[in-house]
Amino acid sequence: MSDTHNKFLTWQAPNFWLLLLLAIALKQIPYVTIPFNWLESYFHEISHGLAALVSGGSIVQIQLFINGAGLCTTLGGSAFLIAFSGYAGAVAWGVLIYKIADLKSSYSKYFSYFILALLVISSVLWVRDFLTLFICALLIALFLLSVKISHFQLLPLVLKIIALMVLLNSFQSPLYLIDGRGIGDGSALSQLTFIPEFVWIAVWTGLGAISIYRLGRKGKVAKPKG
Repeated sequence: MSDTHNKFLTWQAPNFWLLLLLAIALKQIPYVTIPFNWLESYFHEISHGLAALVSGGSIVQIQLFINGAGLCTTLGGSAFLIAFSGYAGAVAWGVLIYKIADLKSSYSKYFSYFILALLVISSVLWVRDFLTLFICALLIALFLLSVKISHFQLLPLVLKIIALMVLLNSFQSPLYLIDGRGIGDGSALSQLTFIPEFVWIAVWTGLGAISIYRLGRKGKVAKPKG
């Protein structure tokens, strides 16, 4: 194996904190961060929907908006589980994507196909408006591109960056609930449990921070598995 190829493989598994810094830098670039905001919003809304399904309810509609906001309309199911699962689910998706990318590179490819299938199913079953369909189409294109580059052995690295962007957004997003308007998941949980909204905001933000920290503790330079 040539020195050039060895250097290339080493780049596939950089230190976690370097990747995190790269993800933070990418978030500062206008327009670059937009699709990642949409992706985090999609994971947030599909988590609401999945919570509804597993608790006996159904998904009526999923909507995504240009500014990164979203809405999942559900019918039935556990109101508590549905409200809690949005922000918590986005964190879980970010962690899952990162951990999958740490496994064999073939797993990263299969997982990308899984996300593609989930996006397509969501678009067919629960999308009712053109804007959401357009955003989902762009996200599908993003993961199609990630699959296309899989033969270059870059897919695990790309998935890790995507995961960290999702985690950074899921860490930041609950803070937008501190607006005094009393709407959103935090307000819904406050009404259900009589626990103040700021407690739920702290829980979700804490989940994001702890997840990033724990991934960082386990992150190390290692030979890629293939």
